[in-house]
Amino acid sequence: MGARGRYILLLAIDSLIVTFSVFLGYYILAPFFLDYTWPVLVGVSITLLISHHVFAYVFNLYHRAWEYASVREMMSITKAVTASIIVTYILTMIFFQTSFTRLMIITWMMHLLLIGGSRLSWRVTRSNIIGKEEKDRYKNKKRTMIVGAGRGGAMLVKQMLDTPQMDMIPIVAVDDEPAKQRMELAPRVRVEGDRNDIQRLIKKYEVEKVVIAIPSLSKSELNEIHSLSVAEDVEVMIMPNIDDVMSGSVKVNDLKKVQVEDLLGREPVELDTEGIEEQVRDKVILVTGAGGSIGSEIVRQITKFHPRKIVLVGHGENSIYTILEEVHSYRNSVEHIPIIADVQDKERMLEVFETYKPNIVYHAAAHKHVPLMEVNSQEAVKNNIIGTKNTAEASIKYKAEKFVLISTDKAVNPPNVMGATKKVAEMVVQALDAKTEETTLVAVRFGNVLGSRGSVIPKFRKQIENGGPITITDERMTRYFMTIPEASRLVIQAGSLANGGEVFVLDMGEPVKIIDLARNMIKFSGYRENEIDINISGIRPGEKLYEELLNENEIHPEQVYDKIYIGKAKKMININELERALSSKLYDEIIKLGKNSNV
Repeated sequence: MGARGRYILLLAIDSLIVTFSVFLGYYILAPFFLDYTWPVLVGVSITLLISHHVFAYVFNLYHRAWEYASVREMMSITKAVTASIIVTYILTMIFFQTSFTRLMIITWMMHLLLIGGSRLSWRVTRSNIIGKEEKDRYKNKKRTMIVGAGRGGAMLVKQMLDTPQMDMIPIVAVDDEPAKQRMELAPRVRVEGDRNDIQRLIKKYEVEKVVIAIPSLSKSELNEIHSLSVAEDVEVMIMPNIDDVMSGSVKVNDLKKVQVEDLLGREPVELDTEGIEEQVRDKVILVTGAGGSIGSEIVRQITKFHPRKIVLVGHGENSIYTILEEVHSYRNSVEHIPIIADVQDKERMLEVFETYKPNIVYHAAAHKHVPLMEVNSQEAVKNNIIGTKNTAEASIKYKAEKFVLISTDKAVNPPNVMGATKKVAEMVVQALDAKTEETTLVAVRFGNVLGSRGSVIPKFRKQIENGGPITITDERMTRYFMTIPEASRLVIQAGSLANGGEVFVLDMGEPVKIIDLARNMIKFSGYRENEIDINISGIRPGEKLYEELLNENEIHPEQVYDKIYIGKAKKMININELERALSSKLYDEIIKLGKNSNV
């Protein structure tokens, strides 16, 4: 039915209801109105009909989508009916010099009942007749449970129903808040329990997917919900952070599958956002290694604090292009400048610093792969030591306020080339900081980051996709893990706390056995443990069984910030002697210096 046809139909229905309700009310109250004549009732009826149509136009009763009628539409009917009755009551007193109070009251009640009922019947008709078309449209979609009935859950349900391209249809929701039980997020999508009911409701509604609409869940809660769901062979997904949705950087339906990284990560640290923004706002920030895992995340995080410019320095053009495309999609006022340069090239770095004169420098460029650096020690020295020295000296020459080196826990008692070169890089930063008062130079040390290109997780994932086997070097091998966003945020926070010369150490939490990580990833990928083999290959050159964090006597016992400590001791290096060793290419001597140093 077209809009004109619907308008005429509603007009006719209301006219019949309004006209005959006066006479029906008269016969209900006939014992009290026997002395009134038919002409008087006809006059009242006509007055009420005209009055009703005037207020129906005012409150837009004929141009609403009544198939979606809700409380708001019922309130409009109440207002229109009440206004028309009051006006008719006043006019009949003026023209007929008498009161029709009882008749008007019963007519008002009939109007609400009959006119409201006619509109609700429109919605019922759509649900029963047109609803069959919706069922046909949804029959090929995955039956989905929503975990969380808050703002995020409501937005997600609406998006699912309004987006034909999505392959999911919401069926039922759960929420731990008692006040939300039995609440409807949409027609036929109701909260029917809490997390303890997840498995029961999966079976009852034949749920095929579970979407977690509470991105702020703790890791333990996420683990629990994931375990309950996968036990029923159901895929688990999570929606993005609601603040990112509201800012427009992501869409509410940008769902991602829950990965092992989501469960290994720890509870987020609340940053001193005001303090960081005070230091970063309207400043020029330079990030080396900006296309890498940590460097690119620092770019993302720093962008939120409204710097004037971010200079993205990287050696690989593809990685710089990728992060540049991403940050351009944020549609903010921050200028991102891509620079293809090698930190080993001192003249090029000086040229970049002279052009942009950065206020804060985050030096993330480095060679990090332990076994590869064992057989390419010269390149480790060039990139990790010379690259750090070049960038730090350029920061000092062009009076940057702060220089932050991204270091590693492998610099603790390093048995390998990579750790030794990073240890020397830390010593270079401390030595240069002691020689200048205008630039604050510090290092931030942490362990493995989940999802980085050097992490075991992408390697294990690829091995599982190929049907196995997963290879690990030793059953006893353990590692500390931190998510890339957490590591990057803590690096930024540590930089804001720097006074000069510190080696900040990030609390890495509890170590994870690599073999347990492999088993969990097999389970996450939908396999049983015996379906994917795990092979032990033996420890590779330069590897440790257990990564070391600093001992109690090597760091200040109190945290300077949540999960951030400072190393006590400083082992200085003579920059002039280092330069002579570098110019003479005494790389083995330099590596030995790093291995024999302790924080």
